[in-house]
Amino acid sequence: MEHRAPDAAGADPASDRTSLAKFRTQLALDRTTLAWIRTSLTMATFGFGTVGFFRTLRERSPTQATVQLHQSAIRFGTALIVLGVVATAFAGLSHWRVLRRLRRGETVALAQWPLSLTLAVLLSVAGLVALWSLVSP
Repeated sequence: MEHRAPDAAGADPASDRTSLAKFRTQLALDRTTLAWIRTSLTMATFGFGTVGFFRTLRERSPTQATVQLHQSAIRFGTALIVLGVVATAFAGLSHWRVLRRLRRGETVALAQWPLSLTLAVLLSVAGLVALWSLVSP
């Protein structure tokens, strides 16, 4: 690849490409963080909705089974709300760290254990615990 000297206006084409690449990377990072915020908000909203739905069910038919379902829903809904808040916090922290590295000109490395994998494992555990609480006496 040929390196050209700055043009008559004094702009260095290689510097322009690097600057645009950093800008595009920052925009991609922003989109990813916003996707995490949407996902986290959806989890928290689903948690609140689950609790509300089973509360209504318990109020309309106050049997032992609906009380147990409502208690399980409270635990599951709370787990989803907490996961949503934690995922938002970690997404913000990750965004800030990567952005700081980009601004310093440091190399940005891939995470060994990505946030998406962590969240998938935690949601699986929460689902298994909720299932266990429904089938256990």
